[in-house]
Amino acid sequence: MSTIAINVLLDPDPATVEKARAVNARLRENFPHGFALDENHAPHLTILQRFVRTSNVEAVANAVVAVLREGPPVRWESRATGYYALVHENLGLVGIVVAPTEDLRRVQQRIIDAVAPFAVEGSGEAFAPNPDGAPIGQSTVDYVNGFVGARTGQNYNPHLTVGIGRRDFVDALKAEPFEPFPVRAVSVSLYQLGDYGVAARKLHDLHRC
Repeated sequence: MSTIAINVLLDPDPATVEKARAVNARLRENFPHGFALDENHAPHLTILQRFVRTSNVEAVANAVVAVLREGPPVRWESRATGYYALVHENLGLVGIVVAPTEDLRRVQQRIIDAVAPFAVEGSGEAFAPNPDGAPIGQSTVDYVNGFVGARTGQNYNPHLTVGIGRRDFVDALKAEPFEPFPVRAVSVSLYQLGDYGVAARKLHDLHRC
């Protein structure tokens, strides 16, 4: 059974993308082996990550489009409030925290329900491959398999992943003063996931916000 790791995500406004890329550049100076925010690592805010059968991608896209067309209006705006980091050994995966809103939680749940009939368990083979051929990290696989519940509803914490840095640099970055700024989604897209949960390959444009 061929499966694919998918991400239903929000594409942020240009001002937010510019801020994310500025932080990404600093992280890459600190840790050059990290990833750039480019066509294979699109800046985004995740709504839902799941594994589905590859043969059902079109059906999943249509189901999400129906949710976004038929539901009540959504206010696609929030605010960035700081940095977070997932630390493993001497490295940290850094993101910009975005405050969840009831509109985002509501639309997330409706998308979860729409995709649920197509959801399956998945493995590393479902992701876009790493350029160097390295296997997809098991933590990334586990993250997607366990996304619903652990990272949805009241546990939903929207964020914009901006790169990887060495732990001391990441700790210093998190300690810097952070000036909150508005974040607005401009569209909803469907991507194939890559390692670290990056948005690696666009599959569909779903909705203009």
